[in-house]
Amino acid sequence: MSWRRSRLLSRVLAGLLLSLAVTGSAVDAAQWAWLGVRIRDLSEQEGDEISKRHGLREGFGVLVIEVMEGTPAEKAGLKTGDLVVAFEERPVTETRLLQRLIASAGPGRDVRLTVLRAEGRRRLDVRLASMPRAVLGERIGVEFGFVVREPESAGPSALSVATVPTVGVVVPRSPADRAGLEVGDVILQVGERVVLTREEMREALADASLEAPLRLTLGRGGNRLSVTLRAPGGG
Repeated sequence: MSWRRSRLLSRVLAGLLLSLAVTGSAVDAAQWAWLGVRIRDLSEQEGDEISKRHGLREGFGVLVIEVMEGTPAEKAGLKTGDLVVAFEERPVTETRLLQRLIASAGPGRDVRLTVLRAEGRRRLDVRLASMPRAVLGERIGVEFGFVVREPESAGPSALSVATVPTVGVVVPRSPADRAGLEVGDVILQVGERVVLTREEMREALADASLEAPLRLTLGRGGNRLSVTLRAPGGG
């Protein structure tokens, strides 16, 4: 896989993230904190534009592409288009760093984010919350290296098809990639638990451990197969 395609997949993945959480198992998944935003890294061109606009030597930060309703982010006044450049006093250069910082803070803690907007720099105080189970399940999938497609806008006759948990992204060199998971695979079981919808898959994944391998039963091209994803922490 080319560097450009790998970079593109990483950015697509970042755009899909619904939460901010740690990579690996340094913090128990059940204790992950939640901000309630979709985020992505800056492109090189965006970094240059921000550097010029704000008079910085180098443009960096994490771009907020959606603020979800009723979340800590919305209550704190975070807006779509904000560029998060610091957590407390620590510079934020990429999504994964911000994820780790949020998670290590833990739910219930008040933290300060520094953001850049068109009108200048702002400091926002945010009280982090515990991650909802549906989001937790999706995040655990991300830690293993895969993302399930969002439901498609389709007619009523296609409703059941649209909600089938189908793999949309496999992160290069992740446990999912190394186990042979492919885009288009339909997830039929998580461990021994049968899942018929994306929601059921999230619920099942929310109970998965990052300290143990994850076994998935898949549907692929009319065949049924089983793959085992190694624990993200190397277990």
